[in-house]
Amino acid sequence: MDNIINFINDLMWGTVLVYLLIGVGLMFTIRLGFIQFRHFGHMFSVLRHSRVADTSGISSFQALCTGLAARVGTGNLAGVAVAIYLGGPGAIFWMWMIALIGMATAFVESTLAQLYKVRDDKGIYRGGPAYYMERGLGARWMGVMFSLFLILAFGLVFNAVQANSISAAMTEAFAVPTWATGLALVLLTGLIIFGGIRAIARFSELVVPFMALAYILMALVVVLMHLPQLPGVFLLVVKSAFGLEQAGSGAVGYAISQAMMQGIKRGLFSNEAGMGSAPNTAATASPYPPHPASQGYVQMLGVFLDTLVICTATAAIVLLSDQVQPGSGVTGIALTQKALTSHIGGFGNYFIAISLFFFAFTSIVANYAYAENNLIFLEHNHLAGMTLFRLFVLGMVMFGAVGELPLVWAMADVSMALMAVTNLVAILLLSGVAIKLAKDYNLQRDSGRLPVFDVNKFPELKQQIEPGIWDGQDR
Repeated sequence: MDNIINFINDLMWGTVLVYLLIGVGLMFTIRLGFIQFRHFGHMFSVLRHSRVADTSGISSFQALCTGLAARVGTGNLAGVAVAIYLGGPGAIFWMWMIALIGMATAFVESTLAQLYKVRDDKGIYRGGPAYYMERGLGARWMGVMFSLFLILAFGLVFNAVQANSISAAMTEAFAVPTWATGLALVLLTGLIIFGGIRAIARFSELVVPFMALAYILMALVVVLMHLPQLPGVFLLVVKSAFGLEQAGSGAVGYAISQAMMQGIKRGLFSNEAGMGSAPNTAATASPYPPHPASQGYVQMLGVFLDTLVICTATAAIVLLSDQVQPGSGVTGIALTQKALTSHIGGFGNYFIAISLFFFAFTSIVANYAYAENNLIFLEHNHLAGMTLFRLFVLGMVMFGAVGELPLVWAMADVSMALMAVTNLVAILLLSGVAIKLAKDYNLQRDSGRLPVFDVNKFPELKQQIEPGIWDGQDR
């Protein structure tokens, strides 16, 4: 079993996904006129009215925070350290690159999720890749396949991984038994996920800004302590990305491939652009301006904050230390803890453990929200099935907290890769729709008007969209 999973991982992450992610991201970047650079400021402008919500949806700010809750997790603390340990400092450069072009991909998938959203049996907005596959492509089978991949990856495997990271960090910093951490996580997670999507959104809105700001401020302290070293570290990242550090050793090709693979793999694991996860939350928002593309801008900002800000903060903490020792076996969260401890003393160990708890716990909650959304797609709010699934999620959290997870990590990579490929195929097929919506939104902006989506301007889409969503009946 291990050999089969490792073979699939090597194939998907070594060739298929690397080229597909870069190719799709570059295509969307060009077709959208480098939207992530030209409209960088507008991503922040959209947030000015982001507290607007209605009886059917959460606010754009809540959607952003819930998306960040899932994005900002072990990938930001442990994953960045793993990328540096296995791929060298150059992995950070490729992590930046996949995030920059991935911002355009995030715009497309979240815009489509908003367009094709529906109301569930309780009148709450639902949507995401499974829904735009069914409605936009007329391929429910594809949506079912995607939903199954996502439920396996986010609802079960990733939550075990997040719980395992929390447990390991708590044991390292505070000597808390793994079973005690597991029980605490099960109790806290159960209290929130049984409250549904609105409870998850409210929780994310309160916790995510606080935890992100605290971590960024700590990274700034480290940077200010080592300000003269900063240009040299940045140069090292760039040189290592292109094998210039290894030029004399004859290992240039291997060094570049390792840096690219680790940077792209861990970058995607962290920011999720193109994977099809964040659109599940993007679809549940009541956007303002009332246009599908406005949520595309919000989720583009989520990718930027996750990778270009928070992952870079971890990279600075690790690379400005002397704790990276290839072959030592010290990697992941242990490396991040040792790095911060070398900067600020023993408090660094505790700070990383507490940060990881918040980062990974919010990911567990948001990952569940993604899975719930897709379970509803499959079985339409079946109460018994939903309750059973919630209990199974809590079981995986406990399992993750007390177990060893090398095989589970590998399964997470496989399921994430299958999700990403399925979603990327769908958004490529629907790319023309997203481009039209982006042009419509920005033509209204350029004329000084508040962008409002008028479905009557797009008769070819009207039959695909659920009545009452975009025809003004609920506005």
